[in-house]
Amino acid sequence: MKILVTGGAGFIGTSVVRRLLADGDEVVNLDKLTYAGSNPPLGELENPYNYCLEVVDIADWAEVERVFATHRPEAVIHLAAESHVDRSIDSPDAFIQTNIVGTYTLLEVARAYWRELEGEEKDRFRFHHVSTDEVFGSLGEDGQFTETTPYQPSSPYSASKASSDHLVRAWYKTYGFPTLVTNCSNNYGPWQFPEKLIPLMILNALQGKPLPVYGTGANVRDWLYVTDHAAALVTVLRHGRLGETYNIGGGAERSNLEIVRAICALMDQHDPGNAPHDQLITFVQDRPGHDLRYAIDDRKLRDELGWRPEETFDSGLRKTVAWYIENFEWWQAIRSGVYQGERLGRGLGQGDAG
Repeated sequence: MKILVTGGAGFIGTSVVRRLLADGDEVVNLDKLTYAGSNPPLGELENPYNYCLEVVDIADWAEVERVFATHRPEAVIHLAAESHVDRSIDSPDAFIQTNIVGTYTLLEVARAYWRELEGEEKDRFRFHHVSTDEVFGSLGEDGQFTETTPYQPSSPYSASKASSDHLVRAWYKTYGFPTLVTNCSNNYGPWQFPEKLIPLMILNALQGKPLPVYGTGANVRDWLYVTDHAAALVTVLRHGRLGETYNIGGGAERSNLEIVRAICALMDQHDPGNAPHDQLITFVQDRPGHDLRYAIDDRKLRDELGWRPEETFDSGLRKTVAWYIENFEWWQAIRSGVYQGERLGRGLGQGDAG
């Protein structure tokens, strides 16, 4: 199967591309290669016959049309997005342009392409839109998000993703365009850009820098190892019911402070001379609109399609910490260039230290 993956050079996209190539699929990777598009090498999985990178902005209508006409994909997994909440607070314009306008552009180009298909090709085509649990807003101490939980986004990022979700569902209901939607919990694992919580804490601990924890660290998220997420996305693409939404979770709720302390414990094992690393924990002013708790009910996915995560949170975190320790050259190039660990998300404007 030939699959167009948007955002395939990013953190989750790379894992999806690897999964598809390992399954024997052909992949067209459409990615703008922004600061977070690291485009890790694919090694023996990649060859000229099964993989092509198209450096394209999903909001560029003419270029997206060219990609569809040239490669004629049989399905789309749409991952391309601006994704960091803190950056959306400082500079929401990029999130509106990519996540909303870009998704609209992709939907319309893909719909026009799909309308011209015939027979089995048309019946087989599907458009899988990948979203987040952040669109649902904040939970209290109890309960979980289901596929029918009302949307209450709190940040410019989650509002832009909620908008794109609504567009995709409207294209299914209005035009009969064959779509699928998934909403996932927080991902972590190798190749994650170091502005996100887990890699930021690992790298700061490695460098003996403060570990900034927002507020009291009581905010809770469910955590999903990235290769488990990739497996779920491919499962939904192949076997999900058109027009349906599937939640994807890791079954691993942890507070931010628990996460940081777990990383510190692993760093104590790696570098006992600088233990205890939890002495580096520093509580800082919370970010605006910080949701208290997310939790995913993914029974629909598990019961209908039989997916289960392979990693526990403990096993996934051990692998993640080990990967960042072993891949100094990759993250050091980032930390010395496009992102040096500075605080984001205070609404002061991109790069403003206030």
